Amino acid sequence: MHAITKTLLLCASADANRTEAGGLRESLDHRTAFASSGFPRYNRLVLLPRHHLRPPLCLFLAAVSFWVSSCAVALGPGYSIENQEIRVQFLPGPDPRIRVDSEYRLRNTGSQPLSSLELRLPGRRSFHLATAEAIWDGSPVAAESSLKNPRNTFLALPKTWSLNESHTLHLSAEFQNPIAGAPGFSFAPDAFFLPSEGWAPELLPSQGVFSTGGVPPTQWRLLVHVPDGFLVHTSGRSRKMSRHAREIIVEALQHSEDRYPFVVAGHYRETSLDRGSGNRVFLWSRAPENSSLLGQSADALVLAIHAYDATFGARSQKNQPLWIVECPVPVGCFRTTESSYANLLRAEPGAVSSELASFDTLMIDFGGRPPKLAAAAPALAASWLGYGQNPGFYEQQPPLSAFPAFASALGQEAIEGPSSRSETIRRALHVIPKSSVTQKPEDESVLRAKSFLFFYALQDRYGRDAFRHAIDHMLSARQGRGFNLNDLIAAFEQETHQNVAEFVRLWMKRPGVPDDFRSRYEDTSASIASNSKETMP
Repeated sequence: MHAITKTLLLCASADANRTEAGGLRESLDHRTAFASSGFPRYNRLVLLPRHHLRPPLCLFLAAVSFWVSSCAVALGPGYSIENQEIRVQFLPGPDPRIRVDSEYRLRNTGSQPLSSLELRLPGRRSFHLATAEAIWDGSPVAAESSLKNPRNTFLALPKTWSLNESHTLHLSAEFQNPIAGAPGFSFAPDAFFLPSEGWAPELLPSQGVFSTGGVPPTQWRLLVHVPDGFLVHTSGRSRKMSRHAREIIVEALQHSEDRYPFVVAGHYRETSLDRGSGNRVFLWSRAPENSSLLGQSADALVLAIHAYDATFGARSQKNQPLWIVECPVPVGCFRTTESSYANLLRAEPGAVSSELASFDTLMIDFGGRPPKLAAAAPALAASWLGYGQNPGFYEQQPPLSAFPAFASALGQEAIEGPSSRSETIRRALHVIPKSSVTQKPEDESVLRAKSFLFFYALQDRYGRDAFRHAIDHMLSARQGRGFNLNDLIAAFEQETHQNVAEFVRLWMKRPGVPDDFRSRYEDTSASIASNSKETMP
């Protein structure tokens, strides 16, 4: 009966979501033509339909749930993780290592015996492994790459894993620095970090129809062993710290809402950057910093945080602090070297100098100079919008693919002042031809610039207050589930009670940008009004 209740609650939740979405879309009836097949392919590609549970499907799921709950028989092959523990140990020295030991207690809860186990180990392109081993009930097991997906690994079990049997799987790996000049994850002899994905093993569901498995328990332990004197920050809650034989041991309980485990630790100096703003920010630097210079830099960062809060809503309900941590070593600290939007955001694009390592931790490269915390503003935007908040944040189609760059520009504007906005817009306009009448697909660089400017056009057309309210509404309604252009249009139409779909179509479908938008910003002597209204093209 519990399964039936859960299914019906799921359906009720889906109905509630449809009701909420209906509130967002009640003003969209007049835009049916925009999303119909009568218009070119742009509309059909970007206005993807939302898939919702329908009443017949809910009834079917309820029937299946009743059958499953009544006979207590699994529908397909699978297993459950009854217990899980990951232990991280930093081994300092001239050739430092990071050892990761993961132990799982597994039970076959599926419909058939199993002969293998599929999992995903740390990628060898990113992490250089000195050693790696898999042990099943105390005995080593062979590992081989999957033919369908080389990123996955199969463990051939020594004997058949019968129904309801429990076994222990132990996975160990030792990370080392890459050779000089080679790419990949790097760390220092006295500091390291493990980002929120890629380093911890990931157990995958069994193969087959209605397969299950790989889901971590609701609570599990992450233990971190580091030399005495290290500062340690990890994911999880209820952190306990103990000392033994000149070693610090930190234990943190992980829950499903913690998403992915991460660790940052080393010989750091901690400085509080609250600046009386209520935003708790901690800076971890490798060397003592000039307090006056640091204070000015912190003020700039707080301005960016306020801008993100105002535009995108609070980063979290619990007002969680942020950690800004100096990279242990600049080489290998960041996964990307340059954004495709860098030429739009900065007059002199340079290498990426900051990157989000987890929901609340950002790695930054000081470059051997006093810290300019404003450089962290672009990466911080992902903490409000991307990391664990909205799936596919960095995998959108135009114009939403430019949303991360626009968010970064807002932080830059908050730090540098209003003139930054017009300068950034003019920089993007220079990429787009003035008199484009061609019907051919626009060049990728032009489409990026046009998508980037689209959000400024929304601000001009409907005002900054309406823009903030619409964006905040969309992000709140779709948090954790992703969003697309359809959601953006619906949120703006609810906020403005205007035909936003038509505005979007005219902006994105026609080549170039509207003449009045270009003239407004290319005329450097013109006054840029933050709440000016754009006439329809």
